[in-house]
Amino acid sequence: MPEGPAPAPVTQRLRVRYAKRGRMRFTSHRDISRAVERAVRRAGIPVAFSAGFSPHPKISYTGAAATGVASEAEYLEIGLTTHRDPDQVRTALDAVLPDGLDVVEVVEAGAGALADRLEASRWLVRLDGVAPDVADAAVHAFMAAGEIEVERLTKKGRRRFDARAAVIACEVDRRATQDTDVDCAILRMVVRHTTPAVRPDDVLTGLRQVADLAPPSPPMVTRLAQGPLDDSTGELTDPLASDRQTAPAGDDAAASADAVRATAPDAVGAQS
Repeated sequence: MPEGPAPAPVTQRLRVRYAKRGRMRFTSHRDISRAVERAVRRAGIPVAFSAGFSPHPKISYTGAAATGVASEAEYLEIGLTTHRDPDQVRTALDAVLPDGLDVVEVVEAGAGALADRLEASRWLVRLDGVAPDVADAAVHAFMAAGEIEVERLTKKGRRRFDARAAVIACEVDRRATQDTDVDCAILRMVVRHTTPAVRPDDVLTGLRQVADLAPPSPPMVTRLAQGPLDDSTGELTDPLASDRQTAPAGDDAAASADAVRATAPDAVGAQS
């Protein structure tokens, strides 16, 4: 058994929504976790540590986007040994994180596991060099298919799985395409979280299979949101909504939450 006093217990759990923007989309999850740990130390946040011979900070990540993908909705949870104001933690943490890792919101964790609420993701995929009409025809062929098997290398080796079943919605955003000054197609899709996970690149593989859609350059992929899925509408809801309801209420807190929701990206250039 390791010697010394037992680590201080967790007295507060905070849930953090952060964005991965610009060049930071090419950073691996391991490097992001290291950056967060350094930022927590620099910000003086009283993070709790595990027991044992190799104590580590109690910071957990849920549903992290793949390397090379930008995101406006990444989530982590931090266990603290003393209570802190969530908004002060957001400000302090955001000030010391690298540019492109931006803290959007911090709330005190309520009951239930955050991972259970992240049922689906909304994605924006920009395909430069692809005409919207061509992309639209490919999307219609994809959505009309009953099953589309794709193959990908996973941690358990090469696996084949159905990429179609997880896609709740997929369409070409012609309004966003009109706002660009280059020839491109903008896809918006809602994809259910499954095992193995169906990622936007798997959907693109399916589009190539059913309609020979092959973009001349790598796609630009941004996760716009992830959260509970309303099966009746196919829309996502806010995974932190119930945490805000259980947190101390106040006009300032409500105004801050409304401001955060208003800044959710809905633009083509989110990865620039």
